[in-house]
Amino acid sequence: MSAGTWEVRPQEGSAPAPGAGGLGRGEAPGAGAAALPPGGEVRETEVGARPRRRHFSAEYKLKIVEAAERCRGRGEIGALLRREGLYSSHLTTWRREALAGLQERRRGRKPASAERRRIEQLERENARLKRCLEQAGTIIEVQKKVSSLLGITLPTVDEGESD
Repeated sequence: MSAGTWEVRPQEGSAPAPGAGGLGRGEAPGAGAAALPPGGEVRETEVGARPRRRHFSAEYKLKIVEAAERCRGRGEIGALLRREGLYSSHLTTWRREALAGLQERRRGRKPASAERRRIEQLERENARLKRCLEQAGTIIEVQKKVSSLLGITLPTVDEGESD
């Protein structure tokens, strides 16, 4: 063996135990039976399969902002954030919200303005009237064909006249 290199050899007459950290098989040294908790059972992890977004109430946000304002010593704000499990970006955003007047954020689509609702109503009415006009045009065409087949003369209306 040359200086500076190590070679791992199993003891004679024994094979390495499965999962006992056999190098060269994609296992870390010390991984295996020694890494299991006492009793050899693996417990369910606390981390869920999908992360959940946390939601904070306006009262909680205000309480944290006020607590951060009371912090005077070096590192007190960091200790507050660690204790509460928050990030500094939370505090920055919440301070801005507190200055602007803290309100609960409404989730979902924003309500349409009165002008937008009126436009949508007029567009629906316009589409309905176009369908009625098309239907009336079809009825008039059928009446013309029926009257010509039966030999009935229909009175003509001048384009300039109206009822």
